Order: sequence, then C-alpha cells, then structure tokens
Amino acid sequence: MNALTGWEDTIVALATAPGVSAIGVIRLSGNQSWQIVDMLMPKTKLLTKESHTIHFGLLKHEGEPIDEVLVSLFKGPKSYTGEDVVEISSHGSPYIQEQIIKACLFRGARLARAGEFTQRAFLNGKMDLAQAESVADMIEANTAASHRTALHNMRGGFSVELSNLREQLVRFAALIELELDFAMEDVEFANRETFYESLKESAILTKKLLDSFVLGNVIRNGVSVAIIGKPNAGKSTLLNTLLNEERAIVSDIAGTTRDTIEETINIHGILFRLIDTAGIREGVVDSIEHIGIEKSLEKMKQANLVVYLFDVNTEGDEELQEKEAYFKKEGVRFLFVANKVDSEDQENKLESGRQNIVKLSAKHKRGIEDLKMSIYNHAINGKINPDQTIVTNLRHHQALEKIIQSIDAIHQGLDDKIPGDLLAIEIRTCLFHLGEITGEISNEDKLDFIFSKFCIGK
Repeated sequence: MNALTGWEDTIVALATAPGVSAIGVIRLSGNQSWQIVDMLMPKTKLLTKESHTIHFGLLKHEGEPIDEVLVSLFKGPKSYTGEDVVEISSHGSPYIQEQIIKACLFRGARLARAGEFTQRAFLNGKMDLAQAESVADMIEANTAASHRTALHNMRGGFSVELSNLREQLVRFAALIELELDFAMEDVEFANRETFYESLKESAILTKKLLDSFVLGNVIRNGVSVAIIGKPNAGKSTLLNTLLNEERAIVSDIAGTTRDTIEETINIHGILFRLIDTAGIREGVVDSIEHIGIEKSLEKMKQANLVVYLFDVNTEGDEELQEKEAYFKKEGVRFLFVANKVDSEDQENKLESGRQNIVKLSAKHKRGIEDLKMSIYNHAINGKINPDQTIVTNLRHHQALEKIIQSIDAIHQGLDDKIPGDLLAIEIRTCLFHLGEITGEISNEDKLDFIFSKFCIGK
C-alpha cells in the first residue's frame, strides 16, 4: 500500500502503550473523526463544540455503554496531523480499549498503519521528514542525551542547519538557468565568486554534521566497553561495583569467568554496555577456559572502548607497554585502570611511573566515580551541547555523504569554468540529496519504509 492510498480515510489506533494501565488514549484522524465519536456520544453534541476543548461523557456502541471517557477535540489544520483529530481518554483496560476501537471501526474508521499519524503530519506540511523521523527517536529515547538530541531535531534544529544551504543552491540554480535563457546575449546573473565562498561555508557545515554521526551513534546505540585483564585482576568485582549489585561471580580461583557477561549502565545520560570477559593468560590447558579467552579477544576487537584492568601489585610498566603496543596495532581504543590500589605505597608506585592511569580499589569501592568520568570522556570527547545538531540517523549520514560529494563537484565545476547548463545539473543533484533528508524530494515507497518503523499509534 503506497503513501497516498486511503488518504481520505479516517484512521484510528491506540496511541498509548498496550496493556493494563490507569488510562489509555485512542486517537482518530481524518475528516470524519468528529462525526464518528459524536455518534458514539450523542448526548455530548461534539459537533457543536470548539477546537482544542475537552469533554466528558458516556461512550456507547449500539446502545450498550462502554466507558466514561474524556474526549479532546482538535480541528485541522491546528492538530498533530493537520487533519481533524479526536483523542479518547478511557480507563486503561485492554478490553475497554478494544471495544472503543471496534466501535470506531463499525462507524467507518479503519485501523491506522504503523506511523500513519506522523506520516499524515509530514504529508500535510506539519513537519519535514527529518523532524518526523526524530519523533520515532523521541519515543525510543532511553537516556538524557538521546532525549535532548531527538527533541532538538524534532523542533527543527537539523532542518534549520540545511535550510540555508538549500536556499543558496536554489537561488544560484535559478540565476544559472536564467542565464541559459539569455545565452545569446552572453550575460552573467550569478556571481560565481560569491557562490564559491558560500559553498566553502556549506562544505564546512556539512562536514561538521557528518563528523557528528560518530557521537550520534554513541548517543543512539550506546557504547560497548569490554573489561579486559588477567585472571584475578578484579574484573568481575569491578563490574559488580559499577552496577552496585552482585551480577558476576567473584572468586579467588583463576579462570572463574568462562563466558562474557553484559550489563548496561547510564553515565551522565549516555548508555554504556559493560562486558565482563574471561581473564586472558598464556599456557591455558583447559579447553573451556581457552574458548572463554577467544571470546574475550573477540569482544575486545568489537568494543568501542577497552578498559584494561590490571593488579597494581603484579603488573609493571613493561607489561603495560606491551599491552599498549598491542592495542594500538589492533586499532583498539583503550583505558588503563590500576586495581587494588589499597595503600599509599601502591599509590606512590604509580605516581612515579606511567601517567594517565585511573587508580581504584574495586573491592573497597574507591575511585569508581573517577573511572566513570574517564569512560565517559573517552566515549564523548567533550560535553554534549544541547543546542548542537547531532546526526543519529544512518539514512541522513548517507545523504550527507552524497551532499559533500556534490558540493565538491560544484566546486570543481566552478574551478573548471564549465558551462552553466552542466553546473545547473550538479546543483540540482545536490538539491536532490538535500531533499532526501527533509522529504522535499522523495518517493512513496521510501516514505512507506521510513514510517513503517514507527509504532501503530504514532
């Protein structure tokens, strides 16, 4: 079913999460939404009421009462979808919600497809495609950082960044094409020099947005942190201390951890996936422990950050140098953490040696906050600005890569003084890729795919 099929229909769906709750909200959108609910609540006379008002009444179907509800009315275009919208707040029984939806279907509504409410908002010009996609990000946000980023983009932050570039390209393309109409007169309407300079600024902006995707990926998907080290370095104790619960088995017997254990922790609004691994040592005969070590090395290479935990009493600077060389060779981002720093002598031993080591005692829970901050800084490389536009969507990142390629092609065209008709083609290509992000240029199949990833009631 394409994006425009059923456009005239009135749609209905549960807008709140399914399951038992205090209240549930059923949403209708379309030109018959007010009439449908009015037929279910004739005594309330909803058709005589004003937009943006709330009304209490008994909702019935075929003369049988279903529930006492609150009905919120929104007249298009001043609504979420840009159409007439009704939101029915009922008691949160799944049975009651099902009966209300069935009653609306009986009166002429149809069930909404996944994301259809937001898709209608986009098609009615209430938001562009980048804003619409950020609605889904907002729903899925599970940390402060992902919430701030989604809210910034939903309010048009990302779109504003792109609008100036689009405006410049459209204006210059129009002037170039005007020149083509006066080709015989050999006139020049478009100032190439000014456009060249503005393109430089646009390239800087686009590159900045592209580079933000690394941070955006961290915000959206979290950071995987592999805790690596020799047996009995205290990896499981550290995991339990970070989580503040006994998640991993702790023992003095070397090789106790045979498989990887994964848990999540929120540090300053960023989700970190902590992976406790089997201790890595040489000369292992036990086949099961050997498999555990292989898994540890695999997790190490897959992780965004490796925390190499070592016992300050048994590992010296020479071994750390070997580990550092190995990590760099494998292209692994790492952080050295000295454990069992339980006395002033052990503290002094580190002070006289290698710098930039986090010192802690996992058993006595000392230095844990310093470790959290170091992990956060290694992942974020600076604080997140709430007003900063951060790209979190892979589709946007791919389009931005095409945009920067198009800008380079336009630059090259200006350098080579190519004819105006060829330059106009390059500009139109860049505009097309910009439109892929905002939805100003798109196709129905792509829209269906994007909105199908939304929940039904959104």
